[in-house]
Amino acid sequence: QVQLVESGGGWVQAGGSLRLSCVASGRTSSNYSMGWFRQAPGKVREFVAYIKRTGAVTFYGDSVKGRFTISRDNAKDTVFLQMNGLKPEDPAVYYCNLGLIYWGKGTPVTVSS
Repeated sequence: QVQLVESGGGWVQAGGSLRLSCVASGRTSSNYSMGWFRQAPGKVREFVAYIKRTGAVTFYGDSVKGRFTISRDNAKDTVFLQMNGLKPEDPAVYYCNLGLIYWGKGTPVTVSS
C-alpha cells in the first residue's frame, strides 16, 4: 500500500520561505514522477510543480515559477518543495503526488501579509 506523508508546512510572513518534504513508502518512488499540487479553500486543486524520475526534468505552474524549486532524493524516497518569496496568494493545503496516481493527505501553508 502506497503512503505519502508530507511535512514542513506552517505559518510564514510574506516574503519568507518554507521547505516541504514528502516521504513515499510502499512503492519505489524512483520508478515514478513526483510532484506537488495545492488547494485553497473554495478553489480547485492547482498544479504547483513536478519532477521526473531522475530529477533531471522539472515543471512548474506559472504562479510559482522562479520562486519555488522542486527536487528529490531517490535514495530516501523523498521529494522536496523549496518555497521562497511566499506571497499572500500562496496559502493552501499542499499535496504530494506520486505518478499522478497516489496522493498524500496534505500539509497546510499559511502566509501572513
